[in-house]
Amino acid sequence: MKTALTIAGSDSSGGAGIQADIKTMTANGVFAMSAITALTAQNTTGVTDILEATPAFLEKELDAVFTDIFPDAVKIGMVSSAELITVIADKLRQYGARHVVVDPVMVATSGAKLLRSDAIEVLKERLLPLAEVLTPNIPEAEILADMKIESPADMETAARTICEKYGCAVLCKGGHDLNDANDLLWKDGKGRWFNGRRIDNPNTHGTGCTLSSAIASNLAKGMELDAAVERAKAYISGALAAMLDLGKGRGPMNHMFDLKGEFQA
Repeated sequence: MKTALTIAGSDSSGGAGIQADIKTMTANGVFAMSAITALTAQNTTGVTDILEATPAFLEKELDAVFTDIFPDAVKIGMVSSAELITVIADKLRQYGARHVVVDPVMVATSGAKLLRSDAIEVLKERLLPLAEVLTPNIPEAEILADMKIESPADMETAARTICEKYGCAVLCKGGHDLNDANDLLWKDGKGRWFNGRRIDNPNTHGTGCTLSSAIASNLAKGMELDAAVERAKAYISGALAAMLDLGKGRGPMNHMFDLKGEFQA
């Protein structure tokens, strides 16, 4: 069995973060492992508190994984401080991690900034150049490309800029009222649009975590990046289409909608 490691924060309500990553990886047929960067007290209505892991403890978590069950792919999600980002970058280099997918969690769906300015700079300098692919949403792509994105053409310009700047592929995700459900993959000097199925489901908590984890799972199984993205988008469409409705706010998807079906292949 292929393996994948998620390095991210814990979501106590189970819809995003480490919990969504583990469910997604399991549903996509790989063995999931985790290194937790922070505990969050949250539910479908919001986050009430965050307890960050210490850099020393995160280092021990990563050593424990890499020295025993070496991951075939690594997904990186919420990392809230420059110190933790530095530890992750150092360990990825030390162990020669492969198929690194970075979901640069900087801006919440609400528009709230989740990463301090100093941490964003360390993320850009140390971590992003180690990635095989980045999966920013529109506000995050605006930060990384240092430009406003207001059209599909702007998405292409931003994705090309980010790709050239950090030397990795970029999946610029639609949404935020722009090109909803349609994502742009830029790599090797050209772009490819992946048109998604628009699903009328308000329960989208954890979609970013889920998409990046599905891509990492597919890369772990040996898929080329284009195929990994296409397969991941099909999986997330199925999870949304299952129309799970839990909680009082923006609820989670049904990650296990096809537990014994095609996505285990």
